[in-house]
Amino acid sequence: MSKYTTTFEIHVHGTVPLREEVTFELIQDALRSIWVYAGARSLSEGADSFYEEEPGIRFDENDHLLQICWTIKGEDDFRQALDDMCMGLNDLTFTGAALEVTFYDSEFDEEDEAQGRESRDDFLMLFVGPTPAAIMQVQRDLLVQDMVNLMERHFDASELTDVVLEVDKLFSKRFDSLVSSLEISKPPRGSGGAGSSGHGGRRPRHLH
Repeated sequence: MSKYTTTFEIHVHGTVPLREEVTFELIQDALRSIWVYAGARSLSEGADSFYEEEPGIRFDENDHLLQICWTIKGEDDFRQALDDMCMGLNDLTFTGAALEVTFYDSEFDEEDEAQGRESRDDFLMLFVGPTPAAIMQVQRDLLVQDMVNLMERHFDASELTDVVLEVDKLFSKRFDSLVSSLEISKPPRGSGGAGSSGHGGRRPRHLH
């Protein structure tokens, strides 16, 4: 798929634990939507990142891990490719996992920032897992981690037990509702368990 103009540099980052029997061919099929979007004919061809210093998409066969630190140039329609990727990965996962996706506005520069203009940067979290419960566990853990990190500036960790219990109650209610309805609600754009980027400053790239 060729792009004559690209609005975003899109960075996908995360580590996904896989079942022991998962092969490279299964991963290639699960990730087909994103490497096809990149214009590649296979995962091997499309696994390298736009930035040479990033590892790209790598399958650690010994530890059964899919490791992604990969940037592509694209448009907003890449979100559909991400949705398809997550659907493909769910059946391959051993436990739940989170993937960070950052859309960097390619057309936003220092002059725009100096003049107070807002970029179209966006940030979202994607979650994959073998079951809805596994996905919710990852969402819960990320939320608790964020809340504890924020509140420890003002309280001792020992004082936050009740806060964590309330979070657990909320997720228990959500899981009960899920079991009753057999539906998973899709998070809104730019939101997720680890927060969103907003326009108060550009999200830094992952450094290696």
